[in-house]
Amino acid sequence: MAKFRPRILHHGRTLVTSPVPTSPPATQAPNPFAHARFLLSAAKLTQLPQDHLAEVAFVGRSNAGKSSALNLICQQKQLARVSKTPGRTQLINLFDLPVTAAAATEAAPQASIRARLVDLPGYGFAQVPLEIRRNWGLLVGGFVEQRINLRGLVVVMDIRHPMTDLDLQMLGWCEARGLPTHILLTKADKLGHGAGKNVLLKVRKELRELDPAMTVQTFSAHTQMGAEMVREVLTAWLEAPASGDQPV
Repeated sequence: MAKFRPRILHHGRTLVTSPVPTSPPATQAPNPFAHARFLLSAAKLTQLPQDHLAEVAFVGRSNAGKSSALNLICQQKQLARVSKTPGRTQLINLFDLPVTAAAATEAAPQASIRARLVDLPGYGFAQVPLEIRRNWGLLVGGFVEQRINLRGLVVVMDIRHPMTDLDLQMLGWCEARGLPTHILLTKADKLGHGAGKNVLLKVRKELRELDPAMTVQTFSAHTQMGAEMVREVLTAWLEAPASGDQPV
């Protein structure tokens, strides 16, 4: 709406001038992940779709807030189920990303699916049986090292307990493959601003020694801090040129 800007005269009176147009409030771009929908769960790599659709995956320690992060990024409360029992989920969960909101219907053709999000099983929960932990290494390690569709990996870490041995193992797999990697330091609302910034700087320093291409940010599903930043990272990965290799 145009506003009238008064001009002050020397003898105290005012003169109303012509309307001065004001810029409309900036509108937030649509969330490209808002229409994600569950596709399937896989217990083996051979059960994954055999195509060339780009994928970005999320992985992290059990109870680090991975499911909550996915739900916020996609603005869906029930997309990834938040388990009350850490380490319980041992399947790879895949979610389709339709091209448009109109494509997010069951009647839409497969060609309308542009990419996928992947929720990998959590790691590091001590009460999980040894055999399951071994299977996790084969399943998740094989996915990260071999899945050609994979364009990037988001490693979720509790900001109060970052860069554990298992986190470093995961980052090592990414570094060996040259896989784009972004770290989410979740639950940042649990720390004060200064303490959170110190952790961020410390992790950033460690990444420079491991792989300078890796990036990191603070994040909070509770306050929604950092959600738009990670969406931008994911979008850049998914829009990167496709590999000509065969999918695994």
